[in-house]
Amino acid sequence: MATTTATSALRSGLGGFLRAHRERISPGDVGLPNTARRRAKGLRREEVAALSGVSVAWYTWLEQGRVDTSRHVLDAVARALRLDDASHRHALVLAGFAPGEAAAAEAPAAVEPELVDMIESWSDSPAAVLGPALDLLAWNRAYADVWPDPADVPDDGRRNLLLLLVGDEAHQRVLGEWEPVVVDLYRQLRTRADRRPGDEGFERLTARLRSARPELDDWWACRSVGDFTPRTVRITSRRDRTPRSYGMNLLHTRQGPDGAVILVLTPRAPGSPGAPASGAPRP
Repeated sequence: MATTTATSALRSGLGGFLRAHRERISPGDVGLPNTARRRAKGLRREEVAALSGVSVAWYTWLEQGRVDTSRHVLDAVARALRLDDASHRHALVLAGFAPGEAAAAEAPAAVEPELVDMIESWSDSPAAVLGPALDLLAWNRAYADVWPDPADVPDDGRRNLLLLLVGDEAHQRVLGEWEPVVVDLYRQLRTRADRRPGDEGFERLTARLRSARPELDDWWACRSVGDFTPRTVRITSRRDRTPRSYGMNLLHTRQGPDGAVILVLTPRAPGSPGAPASGAPRP
């Protein structure tokens, strides 16, 4: 029964994912006329069905989560919807074609000591271990020197990187251009959440995000997915208020793509790509 329920939830998630992407595509994107008389948002179901080579009834059932699909047909639907590589892979996971990635991975009760030792050895690189829902599980001294110390945040669901970036002014002073980072982190979170339908941790976090920043509801309702993109960010340390450039990246642990990850900030030397010259003012 549990397997059947999980499969049904994934199937429903796939339907919602496809529907969201269908509504984001304009007829002109796929070579169809875009007339003023159209009322449908994005493409019509019959248009996606025709582009994919399936019946309208079958595609409707697919969006409603009522049918399974073959890999060949799902690939055709992905092409019709112009899914990028990350979104295509995500649709395949939801359809059950990558079961190893879709398997639930419980948040670790305790961080592996080896991970803590490793990030503590990075004395010049702020680093933190994040759970599947981006909760802050462990961090090194360099992290607490640059960011507000997570130990000062109650460990009741609020010690979460996304929540802190969108709702805490002290974190926003450290990372002035926080919006693109949050959007990318949320896309990664959506990838994980869709693979674990019904997970209460993800649902609680989304509710907290909506409550903290209701004006950003378009972000929280978005169905876009993808891996976090490494980038150069400008960090203003909370201690000396000096802006510096860091490379920001998320590293997967041996728990796999749905387990804990490590957020690491690597200092950029002045003159390196993406880093300003020493003493240069913030643009």
